[in-house]
Amino acid sequence: MSTFNDRERAYESKFAHDADLRFKAEARRNRLLGEWAAEQLGKSGDDARTYAMSVVSADFEEPGEEDVFRKVEADLAGRAEAATIRAKMAELMTEAMRQVADES
Repeated sequence: MSTFNDRERAYESKFAHDADLRFKAEARRNRLLGEWAAEQLGKSGDDARTYAMSVVSADFEEPGEEDVFRKVEADLAGRAEAATIRAKMAELMTEAMRQVADES
């Protein structure tokens, strides 16, 4: 029975670790997306950093990534299409996951 309990604890630990990495990657993706969107809006320096953090904060409005998408889509109205924003989000999620994995 001890082996079963050890395996169960190992799976629980892995699940928690994976969830933590996913959270960090999503936050990183949102920051990267915010930096990209800030560039599209012509922001730089502190304005760009502040805007990127507002994109990260938008993710806490509701579960999932739609709140982030809606914010960026509204802010980039007329500058980027929805498909472009979604493609950028997917691209940046891959990059964010790589960065977070490299840090672990």
